[in-house]
Amino acid sequence: MSDRVYLFQHQNYHALKRACLRRAALFQDPFFLASAQSLFYKRAPPPGLTWKRPRELCRDPRLFVDGISTRDLHQGSLGNCWMVAAISCLATEPSLWKKVIPDHMEQEWNPKHPYLYAGIFHFRFWRMGQWMDVVVDDRLPVSEDGTLLFCRSASPREFWSALLEKAYAKLNGCYEALEGGNTAEALVDFTGGVSELLSLDQEALSQHAEQRRALFQMLAKAHSRKALITCSIRSVLDCGLVKGHAYSVTEIRKIRLGETLLGICGTSRIYMVRMRNPWGMANWTGAWSQGSLQWQRTERSEREKMGLVVRDVGEFWMEFGDFCHYFTDMVVCRLVKRSLLWTRHRWGEECLLGEWTHREMDRRSRCGGCSNFRETFLHNPQFMFEVGKEENEVLICLQQEDRRIKRKEGSGENLPIGFEVLKVEVNRTCRVQRFGEQAASSVYMDSRSVALRVTLGPGRYTVVPTTFQPGVNGRFLLRLFSHTDMKLRELKEDLPVPSLWWCCGPQLCAVTTIHLHRASMLSQSKQPAPDVYAVIRCEEETIRTRVFKKDGSPEFNTKVIFYRRRPYTKISITVRCLPFDSFLGGAHLQIGDSENERSRVVDLRGGQSCGYIYIETSSSQCLTDL
Repeated sequence: MSDRVYLFQHQNYHALKRACLRRAALFQDPFFLASAQSLFYKRAPPPGLTWKRPRELCRDPRLFVDGISTRDLHQGSLGNCWMVAAISCLATEPSLWKKVIPDHMEQEWNPKHPYLYAGIFHFRFWRMGQWMDVVVDDRLPVSEDGTLLFCRSASPREFWSALLEKAYAKLNGCYEALEGGNTAEALVDFTGGVSELLSLDQEALSQHAEQRRALFQMLAKAHSRKALITCSIRSVLDCGLVKGHAYSVTEIRKIRLGETLLGICGTSRIYMVRMRNPWGMANWTGAWSQGSLQWQRTERSEREKMGLVVRDVGEFWMEFGDFCHYFTDMVVCRLVKRSLLWTRHRWGEECLLGEWTHREMDRRSRCGGCSNFRETFLHNPQFMFEVGKEENEVLICLQQEDRRIKRKEGSGENLPIGFEVLKVEVNRTCRVQRFGEQAASSVYMDSRSVALRVTLGPGRYTVVPTTFQPGVNGRFLLRLFSHTDMKLRELKEDLPVPSLWWCCGPQLCAVTTIHLHRASMLSQSKQPAPDVYAVIRCEEETIRTRVFKKDGSPEFNTKVIFYRRRPYTKISITVRCLPFDSFLGGAHLQIGDSENERSRVVDLRGGQSCGYIYIETSSSQCLTDL
């Protein structure tokens, strides 16, 4: 998707600010009033609550005091630690927060020119493939004791975090709508990246050092590439960590210990992670916590040399073994580098908008539910992509339209969503009509997004995004990430689009599929196996497989589909070898216009080989059956 910015509620920050400066008046946002409706939709505001501008709270307000850092974030009386943890990650990377807080220098208070201040700010959030520019005024909710009710900075003069939270609350309908969210969602909103949810197998990680090492290396690699990482705990603990609370990972290190710690730790190298609590307190009480034996045995200079630096009271270090023992869930938000050039170290992105729509008694309805509902499953939207000559790792993310803003109306719950990945014929160009080979499947969750990372072999694939139940309407964004250039397109037609040439000849009357499984005995004894490929011809269409190097029994595993006008003609399959493109043998198949799935072993004749091919065929007169 492009980086074009859209104006939320059609409010243009620069135009509104110019209008306020001309009138010498401070901005008052008509779409997000300083009233109870902007705060809560269920409960009443606390007694004594007022709305105040920063100049009413301190003499010399600033957007930033000494720059921006994780120290600036302290969660208030709102249950939105998921959002605060995400903002804490955002604050560590200037290229990210400058995208969310545009024109940050221009938005800053200027004490030398106070007449340039208009009480208006704007922030940007990524939603459904586009950046939304959200305008707010600077009136903030203040409790009876004169402090900010919600998110605030350590310095009473700094207001970027409170204003950012207000803009996010406006985008979601009100402040209360921010309670009980998912850190993965906030990270996507703040970066435009893609979040993976990982459930940690605590028992396996505690028993197998190689699994812990693999997880550490994966996280260290992701962190080195600027991925944002948070974690949380499902179970009740007695070590100071909080159940259901979102922590952010701010550093990952493998360190070498000094002599004073060798006796305590029993090893010269340990894996460490630095965590941050959005509440602004370090509540970890185990090894390497503040005041622990390990911390007391090391001088400050030695800790700095090892890289064990704590930047504020909300941060603390843990050994990675303890991390794996206590934490149960992680979110890794990988950032997308949008570039015309793909490299092995860079995710390329393809994405398309789609919609689940329902029409009574209509095959073209596009909300057929999950694969449990076999009769309607393939009525869902379908999207196709192709993996080239080598297997490739792909990351697929399905994101539904955000419904949090509808909570005021008594709805706003996420739909349970997921997707299936089907391997289809290598020449397919239209919609899949019959459930075939399942290549991968996501979980189904009532989350705003569901992601799956999977390695796929060469071939064409169809992604079928669905709601869990059929007949449910909604909009979604499908995103495909890979290290190579892959094109994603929606399959809309049930049949191939006819060409002008077809109009002059017979009409389509049958559809045939051929699954070429493998060949055998292509090389004679004591001779090296050849480099082979197969060619399948039907009427005017020719399909060639990839070359299989030095393989006398190649596993072609190639499936093709033909829409036929003359079903009485034979289909030919030939096997050839390189480097001289020699003919090893072939076969001609007579496949009628109506034939159930049939497995065949066919002799290769007329060439240098006396081998066999193993195939599976089916054919139907109903053009939408296969």
